[in-house]
Order: sequence, then structure tokens, then C-alpha cells
Amino acid sequence: MELVLKRSYYPEGCNGILLLKGKKICHSIELPWRQNLKSRSCVPEGTYGLQLRFSPRFKWHLQLLEVPERALILIHPANDAQRELRGCIAPVKRLSGPGRGLDSRIAFQQLKQLVYPVLQRREAVHLIINS
Repeated sequence: MELVLKRSYYPEGCNGILLLKGKKICHSIELPWRQNLKSRSCVPEGTYGLQLRFSPRFKWHLQLLEVPERALILIHPANDAQRELRGCIAPVKRLSGPGRGLDSRIAFQQLKQLVYPVLQRREAVHLIINS
């Protein structure tokens, strides 16, 4: 499975649209591009594998693999990149400003319904990030 995240850059944060086979799944929010600084920047454009991950804080969520010079880059619910993200990606139903969105938990549930069964079958899922 290949997901595509088409990203737009703003000084306050990044907004994106997450696509599967050219069809919109949801929007996304991230921190602004800050030269890939740990916990302060969105991840570089590129192709990343995804895997399931569990943590007490976020429960089951998705993790991007092999992000250059970064670790534990996740996809999890959040509605305000500046306050709730440290380099991760948050799916949202609607955008409300640069790096801000609404109904992230609902968007994450929709994404999970598509991606989790594929990963549970041990099939590859890749995220392609571009602008």
C-alpha cells in the first residue's frame, strides 16, 4: 500500500492532504520545516515505511521508519501542531489554519481502518511525502 502526503508549507506549520490511490483520506498537520531539527521540524520529504506501534500515551498508532537523523516519528491524533506535536504527523478531518485542524481522532480512526489490516497481514505500507 502506498499513501501519499501532499504537503503545503507555511511559517506557522504544514498542512497536507493524505491520499490513497489518488483519493483523499483526510488532511494532515505538522510543524513547519525547520531544517529537520529534532522535535521542532516536520520530517523531510521522502518515502518512509510505516509500522504499528504501541505506547501508553498514544495506545496503538503508526510510526515512520528510517527518518534521517530522527527517531520515533509517529502518526497520531492532534489538532494543533505547535502545542501537540514534536515532529510527528497528525491526521485531521478539516484544516483550521496553518498547522491546525479539527476532529483529529475521527480522521485517525479512518486512517487506522485502512492501514491497520494491511500491516496486520504483514504487508508493506509506505508513506510518500512531497509538495
